[in-house]
Amino acid sequence: MKMFDMTAAELGKRIQAGEVTAVEAAEYSLSRIKEKDGQINAFITVEEEKVMENARRVQQRIERGELTGPLAGVPVAVKDNICTEGLRTTCASRILGNFVPPYSAEAVKRLEEAGTVILGKTNMDEFAMGSTTETSAYGITRNPWNTDHVPGGSSGGSCAAVAAGEAFCALGSDTGGSIRQPSSFCGVTGLKPTYGTVSRYGLIAYGSSLDQIGPVAKDVTDCACILEAVSSYDRKDGTSVKRESYDFTSGLGRDIKGMRIGLPSDYLGEGLDDEVRKAVMDGAEAMRSLGAVVEEFPLGMAEYAIPAYYVIASAEASSNLARFDGVKYGYRTEEYEGLHDMYKKTRSEGFGPEVKRRIMLGSFVLSSGYYDAYYLKALRVKALIMKAFDEAFKKYDIILGPAAPSVAPEIGCSLADPLKMYLGDIYTVSVNLAGMPGISVPGGMNSKGLPIGLQMIGDRFQEEKLLRAAYQLEKAVGGYGIKKEEAHDEQRI
Repeated sequence: MKMFDMTAAELGKRIQAGEVTAVEAAEYSLSRIKEKDGQINAFITVEEEKVMENARRVQQRIERGELTGPLAGVPVAVKDNICTEGLRTTCASRILGNFVPPYSAEAVKRLEEAGTVILGKTNMDEFAMGSTTETSAYGITRNPWNTDHVPGGSSGGSCAAVAAGEAFCALGSDTGGSIRQPSSFCGVTGLKPTYGTVSRYGLIAYGSSLDQIGPVAKDVTDCACILEAVSSYDRKDGTSVKRESYDFTSGLGRDIKGMRIGLPSDYLGEGLDDEVRKAVMDGAEAMRSLGAVVEEFPLGMAEYAIPAYYVIASAEASSNLARFDGVKYGYRTEEYEGLHDMYKKTRSEGFGPEVKRRIMLGSFVLSSGYYDAYYLKALRVKALIMKAFDEAFKKYDIILGPAAPSVAPEIGCSLADPLKMYLGDIYTVSVNLAGMPGISVPGGMNSKGLPIGLQMIGDRFQEEKLLRAAYQLEKAVGGYGIKKEEAHDEQRI
């Protein structure tokens, strides 16, 4: 098997067996980045010397028997809003263009403890605000399947890097679908865990009640392995949850006979592309053939998810981004008169249009006279959405639906109409509002050769069940994306 075709778990096994070294794996990924990233622009920062130094150190520890886990020696990419000690972390924004964190995020530390080799920091929508990875201050990222199309966002760089074979797996963050939607567009697998499962310490906040770090990989098994590596209770994170078990891999391969799968009729109506709808229905039929019970049901509240999400997320963003003022770190305007002028010019020059739009929206809905009418009402709607899912999970084990209304749009189409871009999150934001886990699995290709993703949603803290179902769906529909033969590589790039 060529290294290009290996999943992260397969590469880890071969490294443990001595068939491949961590150094060779790192060299391979760096060569792919040199070859392909000029077209894709998946990475913002890569420090080759540091990567190779870490790879040599990891290989020595593997040979001494100190690192025996499934990911030891595997090259991993990290989204650029997740802090990495000594490695620039920009959030794809001019305002953090020179920021080098003095510490690493807990998720990154746990990846390093597992023996992975951090390749670099991936491109994203600025401060994770966007659905296309076009709002980055460091240029747009392109979809490896067709470079005229977006990779999705905001974790578009992480998903594109895995799809292009530049990284074997990656970390992303998901505030309203930012792992699942670009995974769908790029033909890879992406998992958003239950809120509180992965520490948010070191994740530069966008919406604190919604953000969650999660894995992007070639298949479900890789996602389960990465989730096991990065999940933990962390006292440094006030939203971290102490779970009874962090075992996400032992259930993979178990059958799903008798599993109850709900198909929300709300997700199959107007606005859904016909080819995406067919892929969802084909996926449902595949699950039936494996012994699952699949039926449509009315979920309810779906139409209110987008306005509730954007009010809450923007309100939290306006508060979180107040810290970026040019005083302690990051960009500072060169010419100013007095402190307030420095604040105003720094933020005007440092933030891009989409970030400014959401800060202003958030400030408005939190302002006196509008707080009750918008923000508090959005919180009440959030509670109703959670209740609707709670009722659904009394009857069903898993909810199946689309990850996005369509395949990846062409570059430039979405930013021309921000409201249309926001509506593209219709199937993903509810998962974040309710704090539930969700996964996007490749479900085929459309007639123009662009990937379609199928989304599965589980109840809170039911990742084991969710991953078991996703594993079977993946096997039933065949999987797409990176797991093509090398001969098909040029189809993507």
